[in-house]
Amino acid sequence: MRITAIAAALLCTTTPLAAQDSAERTAAAALEAAPVWDGHNDVPIQLRGRFDNRINDFDFADTLDTADDDRDAMHTDLTRLRIGKVGAQWWSVYVSAGLEEAEAVQATVEQIDVTKRLIARYPDALSLALTADDVERAMAEGRIASLLGMEGGHSIGSSLAVLRQMYDLGARYMTLTHGKTLSWADSATDAPRHGGLNAFGMDVVREMNRIGMLVDLSHVSEAAMHDALDVAGAPVIFSHSGVRAINGHLRNVPDSVLARLPQNGGIVMVVALPWFLTEDLRQHSASRAAEQARLEALYPGLPDEVEAQLAVWDADNRAPVSTISDMADHIDHVRDVAGIDSIGIGGDYDGMPNGPVGMEDVTGYPALFTELARRGYSQEDLEKISSGNMMRVMRTAEAYAAQQAGASPIEYAVGAPRDGED
Repeated sequence: MRITAIAAALLCTTTPLAAQDSAERTAAAALEAAPVWDGHNDVPIQLRGRFDNRINDFDFADTLDTADDDRDAMHTDLTRLRIGKVGAQWWSVYVSAGLEEAEAVQATVEQIDVTKRLIARYPDALSLALTADDVERAMAEGRIASLLGMEGGHSIGSSLAVLRQMYDLGARYMTLTHGKTLSWADSATDAPRHGGLNAFGMDVVREMNRIGMLVDLSHVSEAAMHDALDVAGAPVIFSHSGVRAINGHLRNVPDSVLARLPQNGGIVMVVALPWFLTEDLRQHSASRAAEQARLEALYPGLPDEVEAQLAVWDADNRAPVSTISDMADHIDHVRDVAGIDSIGIGGDYDGMPNGPVGMEDVTGYPALFTELARRGYSQEDLEKISSGNMMRVMRTAEAYAAQQAGASPIEYAVGAPRDGED
């Protein structure tokens, strides 16, 4: 009997279930020591779109009841952030890139305001963080460190003065573009005009480095990524991007840029958005769009017929499923090309329809880290990915800004062109 019991015990240690238990323990230990520092969450634009920024009666402890006829429930609330082991969050104060610059500046200030008000309403759970020390302190106190990131250079209205004032309001990163090319920077998903960054765009990067604001290269063109790396004195981030070698979306980071990250010290905070993760899903979406365009050409002025025919196509062409494994594949690729020190996490929750199966909302991070542990990532590796690498990046950027304390601000005359001309 004893021999049988010992044999059974030995057998259990080699089964997939035992391996899964070990992976779960490794992931749990890593997230206990170093909670997730997520690079991008769009709760602020949800507050604007769903509630017109009127949040005095908004319950952020539980947002599962926010679904309506047009929208699913929000992905994020305080309860689910705790379940997801999120210890620090970059909140995106995004506004539409379609706004005129002056309107975008105002709207960004409004988004900073509503986000600060949300943080202030929950002092036991959230803590505004302006420095790496603030993040470390909040985590130690069991509160979620809350940082502000601008998504798109349209938010500064082509003005370094506005950039500096946004920093003073609390913004600690800026994504150089969103979906549209600016007068000084090319977007990944719009026609290029500058071959990357023009002279003013490079000065934006220099000034961000000088004041200690992180340069975020998600959404920018490959050429703009390289231009930013050419002039950056501090580490860059990609706050929510995948890798192009696995999914060819132009929003993702090519290997030519990944290879430069170790020298710069920057990180790719891998996104959870399925259409950036799963190539088959991206191809399916393109095929569906082509079919819709074909039907609209065949049945002009007959939207009901187009809808009916498209429903038939959908039934015959089910969309592929995006999984946690797909997201882990992107993390593997960053590690293989740029190294373990170049990886972070940037979910993009509340800025997308849903995450991968098993990571539909912010509760899914422990499952991702379990998958990584199952693939052989050590607890030390996982702690770097969850928040250690982001902490290093922020501290390095702060140190660089401190070294520049005696440098004068970069100045442009009021009304001077920003297209690189004198």
